[in-house]
Amino acid sequence: MRDAEAPSRPGRVLPTRSGPSPPRPDAGIPLPVSSHESGGRDRWSPPLDVEPEDRLRAVWDCLREVLDPEIPVSLVDLGLVYGIELEGGVARVRLTYTATACPCMEFIREDVTDRLLRETWIEDVVIEEVWDPPWTTERITAEGRSRLVRLGVSA
Repeated sequence: MRDAEAPSRPGRVLPTRSGPSPPRPDAGIPLPVSSHESGGRDRWSPPLDVEPEDRLRAVWDCLREVLDPEIPVSLVDLGLVYGIELEGGVARVRLTYTATACPCMEFIREDVTDRLLRETWIEDVVIEEVWDPPWTTERITAEGRSRLVRLGVSA
Protein backbone atom coordinates (compact mmCIF):
# COMPACT_ATOMS: atom_id res chain seq x y z
CA MET A 1 0.00 0.00 0.00
CA ARG A 2 1.18 3.47 -0.71
CA ASP A 3 0.47 6.55 1.35
CA ALA A 4 -1.89 4.66 3.66
CA GLU A 5 -2.35 5.79 7.20
CA ALA A 6 -2.74 3.52 10.19
CA PRO A 7 -6.22 3.83 11.66
CA SER A 8 -6.34 5.82 14.84
CA ARG A 9 -7.14 3.99 18.02
CA PRO A 10 -9.52 5.78 20.35
CA GLY A 11 -7.81 6.88 23.53
CA ARG A 12 -9.13 7.36 26.98
CA VAL A 13 -8.40 10.06 29.48
CA LEU A 14 -6.93 8.86 32.75
CA PRO A 15 -7.49 10.84 35.90
CA THR A 16 -4.62 13.13 36.85
CA ARG A 17 -2.53 11.65 39.60
CA SER A 18 1.03 11.63 40.78
CA GLY A 19 3.27 8.62 40.42
CA PRO A 20 3.47 6.10 37.62
CA SER A 21 0.46 5.58 35.41
CA PRO A 22 -1.26 2.21 35.50
CA PRO A 23 -0.57 0.04 32.43
CA ARG A 24 -3.00 0.52 29.57
CA PRO A 25 -4.99 -2.58 28.63
CA ASP A 26 -3.64 -2.35 25.08
CA ALA A 27 -0.02 -1.67 26.11
CA GLY A 28 2.39 -3.70 24.02
CA ILE A 29 -0.09 -4.27 21.21
CA PRO A 30 1.21 -2.49 18.13
CA LEU A 31 -1.07 -0.51 15.86
CA PRO A 32 -1.56 -1.98 12.39
CA VAL A 33 1.31 -1.00 10.12
CA SER A 34 0.83 -0.37 6.43
CA SER A 35 3.69 2.09 6.12
CA HIS A 36 6.57 3.15 8.28
CA GLU A 37 9.05 5.97 8.64
CA SER A 38 12.30 4.04 8.24
CA GLY A 39 14.31 3.65 5.08
CA GLY A 40 15.35 7.31 5.08
CA ARG A 41 11.98 8.39 3.68
CA ASP A 42 12.39 11.84 5.19
CA ARG A 43 15.57 12.30 3.14
CA TRP A 44 14.35 11.01 -0.21
CA SER A 45 14.74 13.53 -2.99
CA PRO A 46 11.64 14.67 -4.86
CA PRO A 47 10.80 12.84 -8.09
CA LEU A 48 12.60 13.97 -11.20
CA ASP A 49 10.72 16.49 -13.34
CA VAL A 50 11.62 14.72 -16.58
CA GLU A 51 12.64 11.21 -17.55
CA PRO A 52 16.43 10.95 -17.24
CA GLU A 53 18.63 10.11 -20.20
CA ASP A 54 20.40 7.39 -18.21
CA ARG A 55 17.43 5.70 -16.57
CA LEU A 56 19.51 2.83 -15.16
CA ARG A 57 21.86 5.20 -13.36
CA ALA A 58 18.83 7.14 -12.08
CA VAL A 59 17.37 3.95 -10.57
CA TRP A 60 20.68 3.22 -8.83
CA ASP A 61 20.70 6.81 -7.52
CA CYS A 62 17.14 6.41 -6.21
CA LEU A 63 18.06 3.20 -4.41
CA ARG A 64 21.09 4.88 -2.83
CA GLU A 65 18.53 6.96 -0.92
CA VAL A 66 16.83 3.89 0.57
CA LEU A 67 18.36 3.09 3.95
CA ASP A 68 18.37 -0.16 5.85
CA PRO A 69 15.61 0.18 8.50
CA GLU A 70 17.94 -0.92 11.30
CA ILE A 71 21.20 0.75 10.25
CA PRO A 72 21.03 4.11 8.44
CA VAL A 73 23.20 2.97 5.53
CA SER A 74 22.01 2.74 1.94
CA LEU A 75 20.93 -0.65 0.63
CA VAL A 76 23.30 -0.09 -2.29
CA ASP A 77 26.26 0.65 0.01
CA LEU A 78 25.45 -2.42 2.11
CA GLY A 79 25.67 -4.48 -1.08
CA LEU A 80 22.08 -5.69 -0.85
CA VAL A 81 21.17 -4.68 -4.41
CA TYR A 82 22.62 -7.31 -6.76
CA GLY A 83 21.36 -5.77 -9.97
CA ILE A 84 18.76 -3.67 -11.77
CA GLU A 85 17.09 -4.13 -15.15
CA LEU A 86 14.71 -1.78 -16.90
CA GLU A 87 12.11 -3.04 -19.37
CA GLY A 88 9.90 -0.20 -20.54
CA GLY A 89 8.46 1.32 -17.38
CA VAL A 90 9.20 -1.74 -15.23
CA ALA A 91 12.19 -1.71 -12.86
CA ARG A 92 13.39 -5.18 -11.87
CA VAL A 93 15.53 -5.14 -8.74
CA ARG A 94 17.64 -8.12 -7.69
CA LEU A 95 17.78 -7.79 -3.91
CA THR A 96 19.11 -9.82 -1.02
CA TYR A 97 19.12 -9.45 2.74
CA THR A 98 21.76 -9.83 5.41
CA ALA A 99 20.07 -13.00 6.69
CA THR A 100 17.29 -15.35 5.60
CA ALA A 101 15.36 -14.44 8.74
CA CYS A 102 15.89 -10.68 8.43
CA PRO A 103 13.03 -9.08 10.38
CA CYS A 104 12.96 -6.06 8.05
CA MET A 105 12.40 -7.82 4.71
CA GLU A 106 8.92 -6.41 4.21
CA PHE A 107 9.99 -2.88 5.16
CA ILE A 108 12.91 -3.07 2.71
CA ARG A 109 10.70 -4.33 -0.13
CA GLU A 110 8.17 -1.59 0.63
CA ASP A 111 10.86 1.11 0.72
CA VAL A 112 12.43 0.00 -2.57
CA THR A 113 9.04 -0.12 -4.27
CA ASP A 114 7.80 3.16 -2.81
CA ARG A 115 10.99 5.06 -3.64
CA LEU A 116 11.05 3.91 -7.25
CA LEU A 117 7.33 4.45 -7.83
CA ARG A 118 7.75 8.11 -6.86
CA GLU A 119 9.33 8.52 -10.30
CA THR A 120 6.70 9.14 -12.97
CA TRP A 121 8.69 7.20 -15.58
CA ILE A 122 8.61 4.01 -13.48
CA GLU A 123 5.26 2.24 -13.78
CA ASP A 124 5.97 -0.91 -11.79
CA VAL A 125 8.64 -2.47 -9.60
CA VAL A 126 9.40 -6.18 -9.53
CA ILE A 127 11.67 -7.38 -6.74
CA GLU A 128 13.55 -10.63 -7.22
CA GLU A 129 14.93 -11.96 -3.96
CA VAL A 130 18.39 -13.41 -4.47
CA TRP A 131 20.06 -15.83 -2.07
CA ASP A 132 22.90 -17.07 -4.25
CA PRO A 133 25.55 -15.88 -3.86
CA PRO A 134 24.80 -15.26 -0.21
CA TRP A 135 25.38 -11.77 1.14
CA THR A 136 28.61 -11.23 3.08
CA THR A 137 30.25 -8.15 4.52
CA GLU A 138 32.62 -8.22 1.51
CA ARG A 139 29.76 -6.72 -0.52
CA ILE A 140 29.74 -3.51 1.56
CA THR A 141 31.13 -0.58 -0.43
CA ALA A 142 33.90 1.71 0.85
CA GLU A 143 31.26 4.41 1.46
CA GLY A 144 29.16 1.89 3.38
CA ARG A 145 32.12 0.87 5.54
CA SER A 146 32.95 4.50 6.25
CA ARG A 147 29.37 5.20 7.29
CA LEU A 148 29.28 2.10 9.52
CA VAL A 149 32.50 3.19 11.23
CA ARG A 150 31.01 6.64 11.91
CA LEU A 151 28.05 4.83 13.47
CA GLY A 152 30.38 2.76 15.68
CA VAL A 153 29.80 -0.49 13.80
CA SER A 154 32.71 -2.52 12.50
CA ALA A 155 32.37 -4.43 9.25
